[in-house]
Amino acid sequence: MTGHTQLAITPRDRFLETAQKELAAFEQREREFSRKERQERAAELQIPVYKGGLHS
Repeated sequence: MTGHTQLAITPRDRFLETAQKELAAFEQREREFSRKERQERAAELQIPVYKGGLHS
């Protein structure tokens, strides 16, 4: 018996998928913005930038 194992994609599924992609893109932009901001503040204060850790 050959049946479809995947259900049809509903508008809600498409919406959720799009929302997840947009959230991931936003989070990536936010991480990059934070990284640049830390570097700018470190340069202003003339201190080294910590490059290790959880959120590098």
